[in-house]
Amino acid sequence: MERIESHACFDGRQEVWSHASGALGCTMRFGVFLPPQARRESCPVLYWLSGLTCTEQNFITKAGAQRHAAEHGLILVVPDTSPRGDGVADAAGYDLGQGAGFYLDATQPPWAPHYRMHDYVARELPGLVEANFPAGDARGISGHSMGGHGALVAALRNPGRYRSVSAFAPIVAPSRVPWGEKAFAAYLGEDRESWRQWDAAELVAGAAERLPLLVDQGDDDEFLASQLRPELLRAACVAADHPLQLRMQPGYDHSYYFIASFIGEHVAWHAEALRRPV
Repeated sequence: MERIESHACFDGRQEVWSHASGALGCTMRFGVFLPPQARRESCPVLYWLSGLTCTEQNFITKAGAQRHAAEHGLILVVPDTSPRGDGVADAAGYDLGQGAGFYLDATQPPWAPHYRMHDYVARELPGLVEANFPAGDARGISGHSMGGHGALVAALRNPGRYRSVSAFAPIVAPSRVPWGEKAFAAYLGEDRESWRQWDAAELVAGAAERLPLLVDQGDDDEFLASQLRPELLRAACVAADHPLQLRMQPGYDHSYYFIASFIGEHVAWHAEALRRPV
């Protein structure tokens, strides 16, 4: 692992690292914020997954999460949204290929060799973080839009790995909306049955763990009716009796202004869960 950039942030330390990923077969970047408490003790970790077209920098520079993480003593880890590089498959447009990994493990050419973002986020990256930083094994995960989808799926597919999960404007049912249908057909093939294991609204029905879900969604989001459809997650959770707190926030859109407005509440919610005795 090679550190390629670092700079001071509040009372803690924020750095950007790169490393050769075994899961993805390419070099990946991720940002780490260490709160002041990390100088003297191990701290819980909150992983953040960003949305379409983003890199690790969007959340670092726009969300204002570091102050809240410092207050609660949480390490923030923010990976890039996809593999990148000259040898990595890509596509025209913003919603497929580099910048649009969808946090799944692709099975179809030309994507399968590098697009294994679920394995990277849920397994490789935590192992790397816990081996190289003062991180405990208490993990939470959150994200926005495509990253909200990734956070919900990672938590639902890996019972016991995370103690908390939340999302901002997530794509809750990607197998039933245009963004997800395009990505799933490319990455996973045309067999829609195989898509179910990457769809939060489908996974809730068979979830092995009743991990509470916190979801914030702006009611003035331009993608609400066409791509996000939170009502599908609500219906699935009601049918499965799975705990869900879905908060429709009046007047908010899909932007980072929305995230910055409520990220303090999400960080506090994760901190409570991550510091609760097991």
